Amino acid sequence: MERESMEFDVVIVGGGPSGLSAAIRLRQLAAEQDREVSVCVVEKGSEIGAHILSGAVLETRALDELIPDWKEKGAPLNTPVSDEKILFLSETGAIATPKLFLPPAMKNHGNYIISLGNFCRWLAEQAEALEVEVYPGFAAAEVLYNDDGSVKGIATGDMGLSVDGTPGPNYEPGMELNAKYTFFAEGCRGHLGKELKEKFDLGRDAEPQTHGIGIKELWEVDPANHKPGLVVHTAGWPLDSHTYGGSFLYHMEDNQVAVGFVVGLDYKNPYLSPFDEFQRFKTHPKIRDTFAGGRRISYGARALNEGGFQCLPKLTFPGGVLVGDDAGTLNTPKIKGTHTAMKSGMLAAEAAFAALAEEQATPELVSYGAAFNGSWVYKELYVARNVRPSFKWGLMLGSIYTGIDQMLLCGRAPWTFKHGHVDNKTLARKDQAKPIDYPKPDGVLTFDKLSSVFISNTNHREDEPCHLTLKDAAVPVTVNLADYDGPEQRFCPAGVYEFIEENDATVLQINSQNCVHCKTCDIKDPTQNINWVVPEGGGGPNYPNM
Repeated sequence: MERESMEFDVVIVGGGPSGLSAAIRLRQLAAEQDREVSVCVVEKGSEIGAHILSGAVLETRALDELIPDWKEKGAPLNTPVSDEKILFLSETGAIATPKLFLPPAMKNHGNYIISLGNFCRWLAEQAEALEVEVYPGFAAAEVLYNDDGSVKGIATGDMGLSVDGTPGPNYEPGMELNAKYTFFAEGCRGHLGKELKEKFDLGRDAEPQTHGIGIKELWEVDPANHKPGLVVHTAGWPLDSHTYGGSFLYHMEDNQVAVGFVVGLDYKNPYLSPFDEFQRFKTHPKIRDTFAGGRRISYGARALNEGGFQCLPKLTFPGGVLVGDDAGTLNTPKIKGTHTAMKSGMLAAEAAFAALAEEQATPELVSYGAAFNGSWVYKELYVARNVRPSFKWGLMLGSIYTGIDQMLLCGRAPWTFKHGHVDNKTLARKDQAKPIDYPKPDGVLTFDKLSSVFISNTNHREDEPCHLTLKDAAVPVTVNLADYDGPEQRFCPAGVYEFIEENDATVLQINSQNCVHCKTCDIKDPTQNINWVVPEGGGGPNYPNM
């Protein structure tokens, strides 16, 4: 069966903040100038917001520019930040940073605690009201190229394939979506974005991206423990002083608290389990009381970009652009990326709209790159550039340097630190590392991976092809297990990877139905043998209110 095709002016891959903001801006400009610009958004989740996971505290700067009357239009920003704390944890105690000494990037006055998934659902409503075509449940599986090598568009994945990749009884071929310009807004470690960066050598003038894994739970807590608008961040225990990471607790509306834990994926100990560090964190004396008498509602995980300014790739290539976290626009010290992602999408939309008005459209939107470099996003990332790499000196020195850099030097030091590593190359061998004895979950405050995946509403069709592909099936045992004691068992937060005995041999079993699409395996696998590709459209988690 041949694939059908559709033609658009702009196709946007990903229904997150950057992609939806780009779509809205394109249609706003079209309405203002009475021009017709066709825009399509494809999203692999079963609905917009199904795969969206973030803390999240929203800075409204980009939203104010995009939709100034967002309050009147019912944007789901219902909980303004009312108070904030930064705690440095030891195993039994905590030291609070005086508010006077909070770096400007960590101050949240005027921001809102939100569900980013619900915010994206609202953005999709605004886009559809402007006649953007939004197609959830369709995974962009392939980049299409013209004969000259420029990007032609994307193809959605085939549906109904059997586990061996052959067409099953309900087979439907994917569809080609061709465009004058294709925007890639897949989020962190987008699998098409990864291909494009390599094909067009977009990272040649940047450092390799460095990442973290963020793991989040949503709780309904006892009203006596609920403080609407309270933002709490922590650093320190249970991580050692040379492992980058920390936590957040955001008190939302309706007696709900979002709690999460981030671990930098440049960690060294192959026995470290980010999931179990998160569970252990909740038992801290200064943390556990928040959840007494409460119940866990939802769970999820997602990788995030931490590299910032030093890791920004070239954003444009013939026929397309990178926006949002496909480009790496998260501001690490702010612990925010929604506003920067939105603005990058808006800038790309303005460049594309101008180019589409030309008699002969320019093959590459170089004006987007120039506009980005002149924007407040670029300036914001520049000011933040030295914070994350300073923590290679450890928590204490990194924190001291951050205070000096952000408060005294205002981010304008005459130097730029390098990250100096690739995340998959940082693991020590198992004989050079100490195993970590994690306590067993109690099922009340702490939990195991499988019960957590259950409440993420994750589902993939059982007989579809595995989307966690191995370049060499022998490597997990001959290299990862032999040298690092199988770190994929621990860095995956969803119990996807297990080493089992089969026919008197140890083999890797991949439980792909458990995958929450966090992309950690694609990033942290020591030999980069695991390649994450999109599963069938609509598969994966279905996050409510995350």
